[in-house]
Amino acid sequence: MDQPTVIYLDNAATSYPKPAAVLHRALERYLALGASPSRGGYDLAREAEMAVSDVRGRLRRFFGAGRDYPVCFGGNATDALNTLIQGLTKPGDHVIATCLEHNSVLRPLHHLRAEGRISFDLAGFDADGFVNPDDIATLIRPHTRLVVINHASNVLGAVQPVAAIGNLCRNADIPLILDVSQSAGILPIDMQAWQVSGVAFTGHKSLLGSSGIGGLIIQPDLPVRTIRFGGTGIDSANLFHTQDFPYRLEAGTLNLLGILGLGESLLYLQELEKQGYREKESALAERLRDGLFDIDGVDLYAATHMKNRIPVIACNVRGYAAADVGAILDGDFNIAVRTGLHCAPLVHERLGTAPNGAIRFSLGVFTRQADIDAAIHAMSLIARTA
Repeated sequence: MDQPTVIYLDNAATSYPKPAAVLHRALERYLALGASPSRGGYDLAREAEMAVSDVRGRLRRFFGAGRDYPVCFGGNATDALNTLIQGLTKPGDHVIATCLEHNSVLRPLHHLRAEGRISFDLAGFDADGFVNPDDIATLIRPHTRLVVINHASNVLGAVQPVAAIGNLCRNADIPLILDVSQSAGILPIDMQAWQVSGVAFTGHKSLLGSSGIGGLIIQPDLPVRTIRFGGTGIDSANLFHTQDFPYRLEAGTLNLLGILGLGESLLYLQELEKQGYREKESALAERLRDGLFDIDGVDLYAATHMKNRIPVIACNVRGYAAADVGAILDGDFNIAVRTGLHCAPLVHERLGTAPNGAIRFSLGVFTRQADIDAAIHAMSLIARTA
């Protein structure tokens, strides 16, 4: 694949570039199928439904889910998290999350609490960005009905001890919901081994898919209520939304092109895995961390090491606002990074970087060593002028 002229280090927001061959294959199949899945008894509609079913199966295997786990498609992880949080809670319930969460979790929780429907508590994190499972255990109350955690922080990159948290949730008979927006496509995920009740995923980040496709995978007995109602293509005489999965949590026509693209990208990632792409990303992240650490005037956050981390590094240059450094990197060095609060304001409150936030470097499968070296060089030049 031809490398873009920009040095793109904002893959935690969305992966770029996309593997063109993957999207072309998806588009060719979409153009051949055309019809909406579950919206007709003719061959094209049935073939479209079979294609969607095939991608559901690939996702189950990819996330270590059981063969009977429902896979429900939506627009993105935010859509899926709203479905799970609102569909699993009722008035009087208590929810546990963490201060590492993205606004896709924090905002639903705050809105539901403001409406008087739920209460919630947030576990903190240590200096390296990790949540102690014991801290979650101490927050459990008799009316705790849900634990929601983000698998890997989109600011600090820290990967949480999900297996330990899953074990304590199972012992307390509380569903554990995992936001895998940042980790899916970078780390192996095993719902069954980790005793995770549901995952919320998005396709446009390290799964290398297009924007506008995501969804959730849940244990078959997880009692998620329907929060949106509409056409499903089945049981149309019933004026109440069907409770059969996956249609129970899918209202309206599916994003067939996005689903096909996601299926193709999963196959592509399997091939990349054989080439050791995860190890390559980790090595480049280590190189970036070490290079930034050696620059006088650059402050790293929760990055004393890169163990149990995805390739995401947050930092600031003393004497500069994060947004200004981002503008210089873009304008003078053609390097794209994310600056600000990264939709995770509580992380920055605890780091002391609010309200301006930090500079975030996030690597992807197409990041090269030359990109990392250019970023280190640029940051060293900026720091000298501070």
